[in-house]
Amino acid sequence: MNKQKTLEILENVRSGKITPEDALLKIRSQPFEDLGYAKLDHHRELRQGIPEIIYGAGKTAEQISGIAQKMIDSGQELIIITRLTQETADKINNDLPLRGKLSCKMHYHETARIGIIGEMPKPDGIGKIVIATGGTSDMPVAEEAAITAQALGNDVARLYDVGVAGLHRLLSNLDVIMEARVIIAIAGMEGALTSVIGGLVDCPVIGVPTSVGYGASFNGLSALLTMLNSCASGVSVVNIDNGFGAGYLASMINHQKS
Repeated sequence: MNKQKTLEILENVRSGKITPEDALLKIRSQPFEDLGYAKLDHHRELRQGIPEIIYGAGKTAEQISGIAQKMIDSGQELIIITRLTQETADKINNDLPLRGKLSCKMHYHETARIGIIGEMPKPDGIGKIVIATGGTSDMPVAEEAAITAQALGNDVARLYDVGVAGLHRLLSNLDVIMEARVIIAIAGMEGALTSVIGGLVDCPVIGVPTSVGYGASFNGLSALLTMLNSCASGVSVVNIDNGFGAGYLASMINHQKS
């Protein structure tokens, strides 16, 4: 049940169309739905403001399509599916037209490995989210963060390949980062980009270590430890390669009223 349906129920109580007891029953009904292979949380949006998002890795195309169908049935207008392969995305799109209430195919963002069912919303966040990467190799994680943030209603600016090996590339975009409401700094190797940006701006900075790098980077552990040990204030860090988590958190910050 989404916020709009809940508001409609409450309006019906106010107008006398239904009793408070009936309204309580409607709101309490089906907080989750057991599909056998998944328990779909219909009250996620009521609690957190954002509906449940499907993590695609490890799920079959049939399972994802089944979950998406139930989301559509419950009134969800936008569905985000993360960590999808092209093969699974193609199978989902072949299945979706056969399911009556799904009115559109999924749009697959290959670099981000994200599928979107429904129309992307217009930005309604307070400001702009800036996403910066140390290198081009960090783009898959960055695009996961960017598409997530855009799907959650944010205006996103991308600054790719502005790492510390050529610091002038970042400094030439000071106007962009200074105007940001929140910045997502994504880097592998030693992960120094997050600390550098954190020392330049007055907004929250979310560090995302990536598994990009040679042997002693330990698949992102070196970058993670660098970001966790940042001496710049206002820096937080999500897990290695977790572009989705960074985009989600940045959206929460960008929608937080002061």
